[in-house]
Amino acid sequence: MNLKNERELEVSREKLQGLEDRYRAIKSDQSGNPYHRELELRTFKRLINQLTEEIVRFKARATVRP
Repeated sequence: MNLKNERELEVSREKLQGLEDRYRAIKSDQSGNPYHRELELRTFKRLINQLTEEIVRFKARATVRP
């Protein structure tokens, strides 16, 4: 996925914030199955990294444009 405009950038930032909040909540909650929690953390971390990368790419492209 490539961000196409400032609106998509803003939506992605909001999603990223939500994912980061959820990641912290899962990490701090020590109840339940540790294996399941680890799988959730890995999934959220992967999504966080993907969104962060897309945001950085968009900013880099925007900086290069005249």
